[in-house]
Amino acid sequence: MTNDVRLAVSGAGLIGKRHISTIEKTKGVSVAAIIDPSEAARAFAQSKGIPHFANLIEALTEAKPDGVIIATPTTLHVDQGFCCIEHGIPALVEKPLAVSAAEGERLVNQAEEAGVPILVGHHRRYNPLIEKAHSLIKSGAIGEVRSVQATAWFYKPDDYFEVAPWRTQKGAGPISVNLVHDIDLIRHLCGEITAVQAMATPAQRGFENEDLAGAVFQFKENGVGTITVSDAIVAPWSWEHTSGENDAYPQSEASCYLIGGSHGSLSLPDLQLWQNDGERSWLNPMRTSKAEVIPSDPLENQIRHFVAVIRGHEEPRVSGREGLRSLKVVEAIQNSASNQQRIEISERSA
Repeated sequence: MTNDVRLAVSGAGLIGKRHISTIEKTKGVSVAAIIDPSEAARAFAQSKGIPHFANLIEALTEAKPDGVIIATPTTLHVDQGFCCIEHGIPALVEKPLAVSAAEGERLVNQAEEAGVPILVGHHRRYNPLIEKAHSLIKSGAIGEVRSVQATAWFYKPDDYFEVAPWRTQKGAGPISVNLVHDIDLIRHLCGEITAVQAMATPAQRGFENEDLAGAVFQFKENGVGTITVSDAIVAPWSWEHTSGENDAYPQSEASCYLIGGSHGSLSLPDLQLWQNDGERSWLNPMRTSKAEVIPSDPLENQIRHFVAVIRGHEEPRVSGREGLRSLKVVEAIQNSASNQQRIEISERSA
């Protein structure tokens, strides 16, 4: 494959348009088609001179893309993923992988049996900040990871829900829509989560879902972590506001993750490393250092990686199986919040 890799984008909503914009500025890749039944999507595709299709099967048959980005509502992810597998076309599925872990597992199993790559759009893993944090932790800079405190607080305005009423429905609250990104990063940086206990409160705006939740979780290597998420708190402590990776959000000089280890601690996304001077003791002074990185667009990095996977040059960094593991943790948090019980997470897919 020497020409541009041609990607179809299914779903021309907020994230779909971001993918299209990213593809347009990335060398070696082009948009083969936009798939979305809405008239607005048709007009958008026409304005860009990109072929438009109302359904995925037509696009795969006529446009013959090399890969597909599935950026539709979560309820469509599995069916469209199966469609890509049947046509032997690699797919990048936006997070979360599926509505339920059971559905996600069916998709992942089928993809693995067919040998068709399925990636999940946890784009934060492609951020140089996370790549550096992962490297520091794996190098032993903070010793054994013992705990993490994560915060995901932000306030979504009313029009966020008005333009997409499905966001007000059960299962579309911040646990599934937002927390899955943070859980994926926590797993990536700190290790597998084996049990959770959670609480949630109903949305104050009268929606069918929650607007605030908190969870305590246990790591496979005996660590314990906590996280709270809310889309109804005015605050600067979220990845969106602290990382600066998306210009749509005003950046704050705060951190949203604190990772504690047996020999030091690391805050993110400021990459501040804390260690004792001399012997480890709460009585001894601490020194701090800040790791430096060269910033780059994680969505563009993800597209480049997807292209490399399609060309057969790389293995998926965030495979369907990896996305399923994060989805299982989020589902356990939802179930725990509903029944007020500790949930053990199955290792069948580990």
